[in-house]
Amino acid sequence: MVARELTRRYGEGPTAVEALRGVSLEVTPGELVAIMGPSGSGKSTLMHSLAGLDRPTTGTVDIAGTEITSLSDAKLTLLRRKHIGFVFQFFNLLPMLTAEENVLLPETIAGTRPDRAWLDDLLTRTGIADRRSHRPSELSGGQQQRVAIARALVTRPTIVLADEPTGNLDSKTGGEILDLMRASADDFGQTIVMVTHEARAASIADRILFLADGLIVKQLTEATSAEVLDVMATLQS
Repeated sequence: MVARELTRRYGEGPTAVEALRGVSLEVTPGELVAIMGPSGSGKSTLMHSLAGLDRPTTGTVDIAGTEITSLSDAKLTLLRRKHIGFVFQFFNLLPMLTAEENVLLPETIAGTRPDRAWLDDLLTRTGIADRRSHRPSELSGGQQQRVAIARALVTRPTIVLADEPTGNLDSKTGGEILDLMRASADDFGQTIVMVTHEARAASIADRILFLADGLIVKQLTEATSAEVLDVMATLQS
């Protein structure tokens, strides 16, 4: 995935807000990249632009060789279905479906037949094979997030976009989810971009991009939690 010179302006005239002011980044296959920054720095706007959920004012996003910012809504929906997996803070599982049915939801919507061997392996590796017939109300928060991660991975997408994936979990469960995301990159070769405000979460990434005022202002490679906190303290001062 490649993004070039993304800008996003909300409003017009002197009251206009520049949420992104020329952000460029490239994420290579199998890489896990974390995006951090103070509140209002542009993290969510960048994530939405990368996902095609919000169109940038200027700039381009290329996913799997397709420039997505000029696609029609219908073609963009098809591209997201094939190439992008999503993991959200609040799981977004359908309560009437079992864990397995929630995992298979992208395949169901696309009308494609699931690869049962891949599904079984995925459920085993994400630690929910023994909970596949349970509905979300019968699962813990950590188990629900494991279902959400398996759902994001089931179609073998080009990229997974994770928005605060541990933000609704306790420390121990959050650590288990971070281990799972790291393993998804290492074992499956999955490309992941993760927005987070947690230093521990960012520390599992291959690279950390720090945003401030709509710009990438610093980058760290394989940083510790302490190093992440030092940078965030500087940005917030």
